[in-house]
Amino acid sequence: MSAARILGAGIDALQSISDSASALRRDLHRAPELAWDEHGTARRIRDELDALGIPWRACATTGTVSRLAPDAPGRHVALRGDIDAMPIVEDTGASWASRHEGIMHACGHDGHTATLIGAARWLVAHESFLPGPVTLVFQPAEEGGHGARGMIDDGALDGVDVIFGWHNWPALGRGRMACPDGPVMSANGTFEIDIAGIGGHGSQPEATRDPVLAAAAITVALQQLVARRLPPQTPAVVAVTWIDAPSAPTVTPAAARIGGSVRVPDTRLRAEVDRLIAEIAEATARAHGVTAETTSTPRYAATVNDPAAAVQMREALAPALRDAFGTRDPSPDIPIPVMASEDFSDYLSEIPGAFALVGAGSPHSCHSPHYDFDDALIAPVVRAYARLAGAPELPAATRRGEAEEDTHRVSDT
Repeated sequence: MSAARILGAGIDALQSISDSASALRRDLHRAPELAWDEHGTARRIRDELDALGIPWRACATTGTVSRLAPDAPGRHVALRGDIDAMPIVEDTGASWASRHEGIMHACGHDGHTATLIGAARWLVAHESFLPGPVTLVFQPAEEGGHGARGMIDDGALDGVDVIFGWHNWPALGRGRMACPDGPVMSANGTFEIDIAGIGGHGSQPEATRDPVLAAAAITVALQQLVARRLPPQTPAVVAVTWIDAPSAPTVTPAAARIGGSVRVPDTRLRAEVDRLIAEIAEATARAHGVTAETTSTPRYAATVNDPAAAVQMREALAPALRDAFGTRDPSPDIPIPVMASEDFSDYLSEIPGAFALVGAGSPHSCHSPHYDFDDALIAPVVRAYARLAGAPELPAATRRGEAEEDTHRVSDT
């Protein structure tokens, strides 16, 4: 299949790819689906691959794996995009806003998926030039569903030597990147604390053992964990995110529950933080005459880049970001690793690879109802993916003025 057939003749190839990917991204944004329920999204991805003449197979049900140049002798590169959305009510005002009530692409997975399809357009047009096989990994259930593990268990990494992935990051300056030789995102986990007291009439506190007061005290005490129980050089987050003690205005309940999340840059530290949470909860509960039982659940491990792969990712992204945004210094302008987590860590526990954060410079963070993916990120990441795969250089499109580049972010959100 010729490049002309896919990209058209006499036009800027990157601009054509970017425009097509942006349109796809907005279509995906209109029809978001939650983890492990991405059936319509999977069909759309597979239709796009069919139109490009790229073979695919279903992987982990709603995931999709495609392989280009399967018999090429060089190293086998995998490129990953995640596909699931989140249970958030959208409030962007965009013309492409979600049509699925209570669900939105609040993390940019629509953009990641469209970017990988965009890269596929260039790669299949130059498949005969690829030095080694290239596997395209369209992964479901990144948002807490352990989709990467499901893809691995279903053979997505079979024969793969190195894997690359990325995530748009609104807090990073637009056109900057974070791809360190080591941790880029943190390990996470959740905890729940069940507090048992003695309920009774609100007018007789002496006859009760108040679990609500104990829950409040435990919440405050846990805020001291990071400040006073961990070395000050250790970045960590312990966040109590909910308290549940259903009752009535005149009733002291017999039980309460609190819960939250843990973020640490070193997966090994997570067990120590969990131990300290349980210790603090039990001691504080005892002081209030109640009991506390803590259940901790590990989620994702820290996302730790292989140094050699990280160098390759930076070398691929830096010139693409410079051409797209005029970025002279693409180094991160926020602390790294970030405290958010990613199940790309599961791939990196199996084979070498690298994961990059690419800055959007937006005031709206991921998981915000006001968030929308910045389509201007598509072109530089497509170019970087093509370079990482060993395809012929994809020439930069003529860079548009900043006012035009910012149009969708200002007028449509």
